[in-house]
Amino acid sequence: MNILVFQHLAVEHPGTLRDLWAAAGHRLTTVELDAGAPIPPLDGFDLMVAMGGPQDLWQKDELPWMRAELAAIRAWVADLGRPYLGICLGHQLLAEALGGRVGPMAAPEVGLCEVRRSAAGAADPIFGALPERLQTFQWHGAEITTLPEGAVVLAENAACGAQAIRWGRHAWGMQFHIEITETTVADWQEIPAYAESLRRALGEARAAGLAAEVAPHLDAFRATATRMNAALARAMAG
Repeated sequence: MNILVFQHLAVEHPGTLRDLWAAAGHRLTTVELDAGAPIPPLDGFDLMVAMGGPQDLWQKDELPWMRAELAAIRAWVADLGRPYLGICLGHQLLAEALGGRVGPMAAPEVGLCEVRRSAAGAADPIFGALPERLQTFQWHGAEITTLPEGAVVLAENAACGAQAIRWGRHAWGMQFHIEITETTVADWQEIPAYAESLRRALGEARAAGLAAEVAPHLDAFRATATRMNAALARAMAG
């Protein structure tokens, strides 16, 4: 496949998914939007992926590239009907691009958090391949507040009612991170906005120990990413 990846921060990349795609021989074109990289013509790509980042949707009037990204996502998903995967900010971008709304949470959700698959998730080509209750890694202070018309919730928890969504039959978004690697927590702690949300969510002591807290779960996260990637490939092939 030819995969188009939108990034909003150099250290917030596809991680484990990137490794899986490379092993499968897929070709990645990475566009670092926050650094001013232009969006290429969409012809010739098989999958669009949008990653996370420290930006928020209510900054779109201050960030011209975010307006352009929303337009590209809308054209790709709604006009062309092509497969899409959004993670964290990419999940929120999917909702806003299609007419939904994103707003700030009462409190950030950071660290290890369980999500529950919905009835729609159990019937979904991707989430149906996962357990009903799934341990996830989260790092966000915004959430989808209004779903776009045609979207269904695939997973949820008490902190965030739209942990994963699908729009139509070909576009998926998830608020949590399935792609993290052994360096993710340390890399993200170097970003001031992330470090602040981490301290507010967990406190100084637990924030300092987050990498050690997450480490025992990395193999399980990698297994989840592998299962989801395989299910996505099957859904695209079908």
